[in-house]
Amino acid sequence: MQVPFLDLRRAGPELDTALTAAFERVLKSGRYIMGPEVDAFEAKCAAFIGVKHAIGVSSGTDALLAVLMALEIGPGDEVIVPTYTFFATAGVVWRLGATPIFVDVDPRDFNVTAKNIAAALTERTKAIVPVHLFGQCADISAIEAVAGGIPVIEDAAQAIGSELRGTMAGALGLAGCFSFFPAKNLGALGDAGLITTNDDALAERIRRLRAHGSKPKYHHAIVGGNFRIDALQAALLNVKLDRLHEATERRRANARFYGEALTPYAGLAPTESADRRHVYNQYVIQTGERDRVQAHLRDRGVATAVYYPRPLHQQPCFASLEPGPLPVSERLARETLALPIFPELTSAERSHVAQVLREALGAPA
Repeated sequence: MQVPFLDLRRAGPELDTALTAAFERVLKSGRYIMGPEVDAFEAKCAAFIGVKHAIGVSSGTDALLAVLMALEIGPGDEVIVPTYTFFATAGVVWRLGATPIFVDVDPRDFNVTAKNIAAALTERTKAIVPVHLFGQCADISAIEAVAGGIPVIEDAAQAIGSELRGTMAGALGLAGCFSFFPAKNLGALGDAGLITTNDDALAERIRRLRAHGSKPKYHHAIVGGNFRIDALQAALLNVKLDRLHEATERRRANARFYGEALTPYAGLAPTESADRRHVYNQYVIQTGERDRVQAHLRDRGVATAVYYPRPLHQQPCFASLEPGPLPVSERLARETLALPIFPELTSAERSHVAQVLREALGAPA
């Protein structure tokens, strides 16, 4: 049996019909930049996440960039980020001339910890960007407790719908940044992103920044960028947002199945903290025999992926920073492997994944 890591073509005829109707509506409207489709999507996202402001932008990367620009992060400033994450979290800091300060993560949930952040704080720290990695929230409450008023910006690119003690990702810090890259739980048909906040002044500044800093049109008190979300992507995402909860529950059901199958193998399955709701953008296991296990799965038709093979502090573009060793992240880069978890995964496919994985692991210790 061949099991894909992800298959975006399995959405089904009902969703296809709804997306086609949304496309035709936008096509016939003649409103392709901003307008009512964007307004409707932003309002629905704000209500879903539980925040005052939701601002559609061009990508998750641009969401992070726009928030840091709004906070006037620049040369001489430091921004604390985890080293075990996607490149954009640190890349946007570097683009603004600031310095990313890499910190290690918790070996249980792979998220950055308040303790590690506290040890990295200096008088130059101007923002902290925890990542809700793979769909589970970092402990933003604990992080804010050590931040001492320094802005905490959630990188929630992988975590729409996840919760920490009943509060959704994107409503925990000063602002939340989401990606709607097609592979995300809520995926666009291209690039798109979102910024959430309860801060009126910050929201107003971000709205201005996403349109080259202009307000009114052709009047620029600040320099921004072209960070606008397309009206078409907003309309398509609006359709898919109505189906997000159901899709997330299917992901969580797949995760429960894997977790039960892997019960005899202590420490292999990911940890879901009791006070959080994991949405499983990725289901990431950890084994010291990662490469051998991945090869066995591949030979038996199961596609997998490695997130992430090299932590950010070891990337050549950041070599000048000369950070010290960050051992947990370095070990995770060698040992983690993502299994297929997408909502349309069939019961036969996930059973095959579990069977082949157990074959690769051998008898439990």
